[in-house]
Amino acid sequence: MRPGKRIRADLILIGALLLAAGALFLLRGAVKKSGEHVVVYRDGDRIAVCSLQEDKDLLLEGAEGGSNLLRIRDGAADMIDADCPDRICVYMYPISKAGETIVCLPHRIMVCIESVSEPEVDIP
Repeated sequence: MRPGKRIRADLILIGALLLAAGALFLLRGAVKKSGEHVVVYRDGDRIAVCSLQEDKDLLLEGAEGGSNLLRIRDGAADMIDADCPDRICVYMYPISKAGETIVCLPHRIMVCIESVSEPEVDIP
């Protein structure tokens, strides 16, 4: 095979792989199920469960002091304030789909979106 045809074939293959990866990424986002509840864990213990349909603000106390402010509005949960040093949790996007999480490591708080109607997994 001549070098020009080989490069062209490689470019076509790379383009096809990128197109397939992009389609799978978009399909994965479209298939995700909307969540029904916000569940808050501190040090692995469940400390709060709220409906995504009810607008409210929750002040969450950290495991060793400190606090986070979680806002539930318009079917999404968003960490809007934290007094931890890095504040990474504040810069995370609001979550609304089942399986999405926001984590504050310094305060050991994890906010998860869960859906009650998730299908059971059959394990043979």
